[in-house]
Amino acid sequence: MRFMTAEPFRIKMIERVKKMTKKDRQQWLKEAGYNIFKIKAENVYIDCLTDSGTSAMSSEQWSALMLGDESYAGCKSFYKLESSVQDIFGIPFVQPTHQGRGADFIMAQIYCETGKYALGNMHFDTFRGNAEIIGTHPVDLVLDVGMDAASEYHPFKGNIDLSKMQRFIDEKGPENINVVIITITCNNNGGQPVSMKNIREVSEMAKKHNIPVVIDSARMAENAYFIKTREEGYKDKTIKEITREMFSYCETTVMSSKKDGLVNIGGLFVTRNESVYHKANHLAIVHEGFITYGGMAGRDLEALAVGLQEACDEQYLEYRVGQINYLGEKLKKNNIPIIIPVGGHGVYIDGKRFFPQIPQCEFPSQRLVCALYEEAGVRAAELGACAFGRKDPESGEDIWPQLEVMRIAISRRVYTNNHLDVIANALDYIYKKRDSYKGIHLVYQGPMVSLRHFTASFELLE
Repeated sequence: MRFMTAEPFRIKMIERVKKMTKKDRQQWLKEAGYNIFKIKAENVYIDCLTDSGTSAMSSEQWSALMLGDESYAGCKSFYKLESSVQDIFGIPFVQPTHQGRGADFIMAQIYCETGKYALGNMHFDTFRGNAEIIGTHPVDLVLDVGMDAASEYHPFKGNIDLSKMQRFIDEKGPENINVVIITITCNNNGGQPVSMKNIREVSEMAKKHNIPVVIDSARMAENAYFIKTREEGYKDKTIKEITREMFSYCETTVMSSKKDGLVNIGGLFVTRNESVYHKANHLAIVHEGFITYGGMAGRDLEALAVGLQEACDEQYLEYRVGQINYLGEKLKKNNIPIIIPVGGHGVYIDGKRFFPQIPQCEFPSQRLVCALYEEAGVRAAELGACAFGRKDPESGEDIWPQLEVMRIAISRRVYTNNHLDVIANALDYIYKKRDSYKGIHLVYQGPMVSLRHFTASFELLE
């Protein structure tokens, strides 16, 4: 007889959260310009804004914190982290950074040039910001099925379309393409995984044209788990065997360790190219800190060394992916339009299908974000018209993204399924009265369009 399994851990410490009235939440939303990033965390009941830096650390990680060596140079904590990274990634040169965007910055400075192109499945927003500053053009080449929020099941919707990639190289010339960045899992279209076959074939194509490959590995363990459970030939491989193969196909990898590092701060720039490593060292010294701490305290290096290993534990990953699937199934049962299959770190609601009466110029996913907070105190994130909309540089006309979604990101080892039931019930309530909602109007955006969702302000349309 097979028994139902529970979380592979015991909860020994709690953080109290407060419940607020709907009237309170409506006032806070208005004061925040209907931008959920500006809501105080203490006024959030269930926080699904991001899975970045929000993980609960284990007793082993808390113990490791006490061993932190805070020496400026050559701290022993760095060498523990270096060994852990080399074990999982199979790559020799390790430069820590204060968080993922620090590694993004270093990567962009080394690999990008003004007027040239960076290819990828779907580039992450902080890389887009760096590219915008440098003048590099980020190009998304994900499979068409990965850009259709209503598409049916496909096991690897994060894959790069090889025919698109080859056509782009032929059209622009390989000399005008700085880098190919493979994001695993692909955050912008639902946390969708990339297959090993695709990683290998993208690498082979890039190598043929002398284009370096970088992997954005923030959720590398979750991607490895999907390869193990969905791709032929990998079910008997360990997670570490899979991660080492994944990274054997790239020159460099960057990581926001706040995801699959199971820590609250930190990042990594890891490369097999020694000359690239030395460039990264100098950029780190200027912008992050000395080479062996890279903007992190020694205690945080220790926690990350442990967290990377824990993230590759198969029992943990089965629980992690299973919990996301639990929420996805609850929403599907209530006919909530979500991207399927659900990814490894969150569930994505299709704003266009949820609010078909609200056009993209009135930000349907942002309106859903506000509705969810107003009704239940749940904070989610918009990844649609605000986050990825832009203006045509020549005509000045608005260009709207194909995907219009709200992301419900689930923190690692933090919430129980009871919390997920609250989210599902709240969305069911909103969906049943969806016809009563009107759109939302953008009244302020910052100077960098690619990052406007962090600071934008809105007004509700009457």
